[in-house]
Amino acid sequence: MEFEPVIGLEVHAQLLTASKMFCGCSADYAGAPPNTHVCPVCLGMPGSLPVINRAAVEYTILTALAFHCAIPEFAKFDRKNYHYPDLMKGYQISQYDLPLSRDGYVVIDDAGATKRIGIRRVHLEEDTAKLFHADGASLIDVNRAGVPLMEIVSEPEMHSVEEARLYSIKLRQILRYLGVCSGDMEKGAMRFEANISLRPKGSRDLSQTRVEIKNLNSLRAMVHATEFEIARQTKILNAGGRVEQETMGWDEARNTTYTQRSKEEAHDYRYFPEPDLPRLQIARDWVAELGARLPELPDEKRERLISALGLSAYDASVITAEREVAAYYDRAVEAGKARGVDAKAIANWVTGELFRLMKETNAEIGAVKIAPEQIPDLPALVSAGTISNTIAKNVFEEMFKSGQDARAIIAAKGLAQISDRGALQAIVEKVLAENPKPVAEYLGGKETIARFLVGQVMKATKGQANPGMVNELVAEALSKMK
Repeated sequence: MEFEPVIGLEVHAQLLTASKMFCGCSADYAGAPPNTHVCPVCLGMPGSLPVINRAAVEYTILTALAFHCAIPEFAKFDRKNYHYPDLMKGYQISQYDLPLSRDGYVVIDDAGATKRIGIRRVHLEEDTAKLFHADGASLIDVNRAGVPLMEIVSEPEMHSVEEARLYSIKLRQILRYLGVCSGDMEKGAMRFEANISLRPKGSRDLSQTRVEIKNLNSLRAMVHATEFEIARQTKILNAGGRVEQETMGWDEARNTTYTQRSKEEAHDYRYFPEPDLPRLQIARDWVAELGARLPELPDEKRERLISALGLSAYDASVITAEREVAAYYDRAVEAGKARGVDAKAIANWVTGELFRLMKETNAEIGAVKIAPEQIPDLPALVSAGTISNTIAKNVFEEMFKSGQDARAIIAAKGLAQISDRGALQAIVEKVLAENPKPVAEYLGGKETIARFLVGQVMKATKGQANPGMVNELVAEALSKMK
């Protein structure tokens, strides 16, 4: 029998707030010595009282609005009870039946076909401490405990690993556009939990049992774990077995899932309202104010670049993949307007030479020495005939290294294009005289050899000759020989 996977994802994103979710400890714990960003609240000491981080609530509502979620008038925090060594209090402050948002969606593009993936809720909770296992002992670092953690829960509407991958990439992209999460998976800023079940292909019913894979710390781990789990469940069902509902871990080294515990339901966590925190009243004018703070999001920006600037869908997607790159491009286009430089020409330089040099040097856009306002100089100088396209690429490399303006580099190195007809005619005559065999081949009917002769002229002028003029002069000189 053929089966179809049903995949739901829970994405945990650490928020970029200055302090933790319920106390004043710094949330910037990366690289700090263990247990130095702690206080009685994050240590879970009796009598300590939490206080809600307003910025974390704002970031969560802002994110929910970007995902087209409904924002209720009231929300509350709940105690989620379970015992694990990294949970200091024996419970986690989270949200259950009255979250900060619900019923949203994102749109993914899978090979040109768009699909809407529902988002059940975006809610807020606190992160746990971190365990380290070594030499038969377990050590705990509480620095991470209490860092604001936003949980984005999808509907079980993904039916392939590729859809889950595209959904995860889209979420990360939007979070980074909003500036609420770094998306740095190497530092644990984003983590995934995948819920996976199978159903007969063509069926619309959801399986009564599903497997949850916890704590997937990278996109790669999520993809591989989901692929493995689909294959494992398929094998069980084809053998006439039954997939048990359980929580699994992922062993990256062995490339396999393993059982952690039986899958919990909501009642197993014994949720009840957090008695030390008041219920939140979310004013409509506050929601409107946050909505007005939404930046131009990736899909909107991509459509603008296509419809208003005439970019191809591919170029628009590449440029809008990262907010900083898109902002860089927009500044370059704005600077190009005054110089009559086409937005598509600027896109060619950004996605071509700039991206190539960034990849070669492993540089982020923020470290690039070329200011976006300098980019239009290159297509403008080529269009004016000041330099050839080949010379322009060499100039661009020098700009990338030094940050100097194109005109300054051209003047200092004497790279201006040769467009003096008389000077070029003399060089053409010299090249033809030095290449009698190719000339004879041309006169014998092999007209494509003219390209070789043009190349020899360009080589003789170190690429500085006006290519159009060289083509014209070579053609004229050869025709006179016939």
